Amino acid sequence: MNKGLIIRSTGSWYEILTEDKHVWKGRLKGKFKIKGLQTSNPIAVGDRVKFDIEDTLENTAIIYEIEQRENYIIRKSVHKTAQGHILAANLDQAVIIVTLNYPKTSLGFLDRFLVTAESFRIPVTIVFNKIDLLSEDEKDHLADLAALYEELGYPCVFTSALENIGIQSFEEVLKNKITLISGHSGVGKSSLVNMIAPELDLKTTEISSYANKGVHTTTFATMFEISEGTFIIDTPGIKELGLIDIEREELSHFFPEMRDRLGECKFHNCLHLNEPKCAILEAVAEGEIAASRYSSYLSMMDGDDNRR
Repeated sequence: MNKGLIIRSTGSWYEILTEDKHVWKGRLKGKFKIKGLQTSNPIAVGDRVKFDIEDTLENTAIIYEIEQRENYIIRKSVHKTAQGHILAANLDQAVIIVTLNYPKTSLGFLDRFLVTAESFRIPVTIVFNKIDLLSEDEKDHLADLAALYEELGYPCVFTSALENIGIQSFEEVLKNKITLISGHSGVGKSSLVNMIAPELDLKTTEISSYANKGVHTTTFATMFEISEGTFIIDTPGIKELGLIDIEREELSHFFPEMRDRLGECKFHNCLHLNEPKCAILEAVAEGEIAASRYSSYLSMMDGDDNRR
């Protein structure tokens, strides 16, 4: 029996890393369905699999089993809205790269990512990148945002690949862990990774002038071992992050500031929309829950896109 770790998925072929550092080119045996999960990709980067060697000369293998996943980050499939697309599985943590400008990361997108990670108790660190480009007013806004999210339990790191700021802190966050790195296109994921692992030489591009948006440079999710025991999963830049597999009744459980107030509402099935004596609405009114976070909650309850 052969075991390995999926480090790259191209849709039909998968790269499998074994303990002896050999990489096999694998494909699935027949059709795979994960029980209770409708996904456009049956195998994700980070999955642990069992396989048979098909051809040693061609370096090919047949995957016949996916081991039980500890967790995963999932989004709605871009092409099939009824299905999910798993970004990565079996993570120790996730890092989301955020920029306040060039391009601007929407708080709706950030909050959706955090909720998705919370649903599997995956710790998240927020990396605010390109801080060298910020005006004084934007730096004040950044300080307020960081204070908000750190109070909720999300550590924040401030970086600039161009000015070599915060790179050591970024590297420390990743040490001895399997980390999914995500964010909008153009936020500088590849540039930051290249600072700490130049041998990877990840492709970077300029921000397109149209609407100040990034250009996709990563096509498929790929796992890299940047040092002994330290793995990163680089994902394609994401425009939106549709939630999946989270019921309306449980959404508030994945907002730490709302979770802390569970059981305080008058009605046990309160959705925190317009119900009387709702502890969440009272906390928003009193400024104890940030208006931006509650706005994100409403957007998710409505199933809205989160590009704003």
